[in-house]
Amino acid sequence: MCSLPNNESISIELQQLQLDVDDTNGRHQRTQWLLNSPEAPSFCNELKESVLPQKNNFFRSNSKPCRAGVFSFLQGLFPILSWGRNYKATMFKHDLLSGLTLASLCIPQSIGYANLANLDPQYGLYTSVVPPLIYAVMGSSRELAIGPVAVVSLLLSAMITKIVDPTVDPIAYTSLVFTVTFFAGIFQAAFGLLRLGFLVDFLSHAAIVGFMGGAAIIIGLQQLKGLIGITHFTNKTDVVSVLKAVFRSFHDEALSPLNFILGCSFLIFILVTRFIGKRNKRLFWLPAIAPLLSVIVSTWMVYLTKADQHGVKIVKHFKGGLNPSSVHQLQFNGPHLGEVTKIGLITALVALTEAIAVGRSFASMNGYHLDGNKEMVAMGFMNILGSLTSCYTATGSFSRTAVNFNAGCETVVSNIVMAITVFISLELLTKLLYYTPLAILASVILSALPGLIDINEAYHIWKVDKMDFIVCIGAFFGVMFVSVEIGLLVAVSISFARIILDTIRASTEVQGRLPGTTDTFCDITQYPGATRTSGILIIRINSGSLCFANATSIRERVLKLVTHTGDSEENTKEKVHFLVLDISNVMSVDTSGILMLEELHSELISQSIQLTIANPRLRVINKMKTAKCFDKLGKEWIFLTIGDAVDACSSLKIADHSSTNC
Repeated sequence: MCSLPNNESISIELQQLQLDVDDTNGRHQRTQWLLNSPEAPSFCNELKESVLPQKNNFFRSNSKPCRAGVFSFLQGLFPILSWGRNYKATMFKHDLLSGLTLASLCIPQSIGYANLANLDPQYGLYTSVVPPLIYAVMGSSRELAIGPVAVVSLLLSAMITKIVDPTVDPIAYTSLVFTVTFFAGIFQAAFGLLRLGFLVDFLSHAAIVGFMGGAAIIIGLQQLKGLIGITHFTNKTDVVSVLKAVFRSFHDEALSPLNFILGCSFLIFILVTRFIGKRNKRLFWLPAIAPLLSVIVSTWMVYLTKADQHGVKIVKHFKGGLNPSSVHQLQFNGPHLGEVTKIGLITALVALTEAIAVGRSFASMNGYHLDGNKEMVAMGFMNILGSLTSCYTATGSFSRTAVNFNAGCETVVSNIVMAITVFISLELLTKLLYYTPLAILASVILSALPGLIDINEAYHIWKVDKMDFIVCIGAFFGVMFVSVEIGLLVAVSISFARIILDTIRASTEVQGRLPGTTDTFCDITQYPGATRTSGILIIRINSGSLCFANATSIRERVLKLVTHTGDSEENTKEKVHFLVLDISNVMSVDTSGILMLEELHSELISQSIQLTIANPRLRVINKMKTAKCFDKLGKEWIFLTIGDAVDACSSLKIADHSSTNC
């Protein structure tokens, strides 16, 4: 029988009852806020916001008159209209010096990269004229130096030679290069206009480190052709094929040691000047002009000594003048259109990844933000126009951007100065480059490769994230032993596999209340001092999405935790009566996820355990309301916070315990 309480105990119980009623009313009110959340954006609006370009990308104010709006649009599309009004003569002095220094490095590198792409040398210089001018008008990076780069040149050479052999049909090969460049520009511009820059992020930092390292080694091995003076060489890019071609040349060809001696001598000279430039920052110009100086000196040496008659391989054919039109060379109806489009997409992604990575790194050093979408639009238009003017795919170069930055550039006017200088060289100096030895071009490219191999970063990736290191190594060995595109495919595939595994194997954690706090719940594994509430199990789902891919896995994990906790508490305190499921990390849910919650609820009820949902997000709660999930789970078991859910469960447990004792 229950004993009759005295007046004092009745007063205390009434006060406690009033507090419980107030707490219950407060929790109920907060639950109503949650259940009465506004409707989530419609599917069409979500699609529009995530895919279509925002007006603010180009229009700065929607309330401006038509004329002002047009000018605002033009300023967004052509940033030069914004900063050009504040341009000063003192800034031009720095840009002029930077541009001339940049041109001295760009000229020999562009010729070498054209040779790497299996193109005539003038195409490398053409690519250093038109694209930098277009980027200067549309680009937003102050330091980025535009032109041909080693990795893109290798990529074009590796993939297009599988369609057309440049030694058999050089005209068709060149036409395909221009067509690939056109498609690359189309893809780049589309990525920027449609805000699809996230596609570039699939080439993660680890993938780029591995890809660049493997590509640098392949590029270096291919330069043995010019450094040794090999006439017949393989079109394949894997290390085994390249080494076989090198060893075969020693037996099949009469090689002149003068090529090797000449190339190695100037390679040592370039590397020494680079070492001096790093030790003394004031001499930044010395390693920048060293490649051009090497070309000039070696060309005069060959011309004066007639070394070309003694086995030294030279450039020979070199057309100068203004960029000729290549519109008639684009091929849109040939049998290889599908393959050319695929190569254009891959080239676009690789070129964008390198340019944006380089541009953002230097922008952060100078304290300003680089808009990736605008950069993509600028890159796209410069490559589209470049493909029409005998240019192949251009992008931002790390080595030349570093030179541009160290030379003290103020704006992209340095690109304009560089382009004008290269154009003057095309008009006046191309005939003088007839005797330029190929070994010197090989040494110029070899001198730029150490910057692409980052062993320290690969070691850092290994220490921080082993899975990222697998991506890095996969890209490296894929490029080294198979092909450039396979290396990229391996890296992207491993990255995708990691994303899928992380989604499928979403983690769950048991939560406990931190001592000395009232509403702070943390992972008990990370914070062993966190205490559990007797009879109540709190589990957080650590996944941004509760969907078909992980719903079954999460359900099994939750039930396993419930069973394990119940068994462990059977002989200590009491079994689990309430499961509080914290879904604050879940940003989206599909029908499979909702069905999983309903099935979990039914299974827990069969075990006399009540399921409680805490802190569902806007999109989640709207879908659950639409699916009428709350009718099955019970609206009274939905709470705004974990604290509210635990307090409600504790109150019910105390009430049940009191009635039982009575």
